[in-house]
Amino acid sequence: MPLKDLPADCQPREKLLAKGAGTLTDAELLAILLRTGMAGKSVLQWAAELLAPRQPDATGSFGSINGLLQASSAELSQVKGLGPAKRAELIAVLELARRAMAQQLQQRRLLDSAATVKAYVQLHLAHKQHEVFAVLFLDSQHQLIALEELFRGTLGQACVYPREVVIRALHHHAGAVILAHNHPSGQVTPSQADRQLTQSLRAALSLVDVRVLDHIIVGPGAALSMAEEGEM
Repeated sequence: MPLKDLPADCQPREKLLAKGAGTLTDAELLAILLRTGMAGKSVLQWAAELLAPRQPDATGSFGSINGLLQASSAELSQVKGLGPAKRAELIAVLELARRAMAQQLQQRRLLDSAATVKAYVQLHLAHKQHEVFAVLFLDSQHQLIALEELFRGTLGQACVYPREVVIRALHHHAGAVILAHNHPSGQVTPSQADRQLTQSLRAALSLVDVRVLDHIIVGPGAALSMAEEGEM
C-alpha cells in the first residue's frame, strides 16, 4: 500500500512535515524512504518487519535502522521487494550520513568531539564482516584530513605495517592520527594484541613527530575509545 493511501493520521510524510522528523518512529522514517509496500502488506508493516530482530537463517529483517543501513548491497538484494532503486536509496542515505559527519569533523577539533568520532568510525567499519584497520589523519589543529582503510584480515603486528602508516601520514602532512579497527564479533574490549599494536605504531609515528591521539575499536552497536579508557 502506498503512503498516500494510508489514513491521514497514519501518513508518516505528513506527520514529519507537521511535527518534525524527531516525532517519527524508526519504522515511519523508513516507510518514507520505501514509499510503497508489498502485496497484502502496507509500507508501515513492511518497514517494521525490516527493522525486527534478526531471525537465524532468515532474510528480510535487520534488527534496527543501523543494521539495515549498514547492510551490504548483496544482503539487501536478498530481501524480497527491495529492487535496485530502493537499495540504491538506502545505500545513498548511509553515504550521505558518512559525508555529513566527515564535514563536521573537518570543521572542529576531533579531541573535542570523541562521541562524533566514534560514531563516524562506526559508520565506516562496524558493519564489515572482516577486520579492517583504518587511520584518521589529522592536521596540526586536530581536524580531519582523511580516513583511510589500510589493512584487512586478522589484525596484529604481523599484518599491520608501521612503515605503511608512517608513509601515509607523511603523504597527508598529518600532525596526528587516530587509529581505528573493528571487531566483527561485537566485543570491543581491546585485546593484548590491540595494545601491542598501538604501542608499536606510537613508537614508529613518533619518529616523524606524528602523535597517536586514540585507538577506537568498534563493533555492531558498540564503540570503545582506548584514550577514554586510560590506555593511551
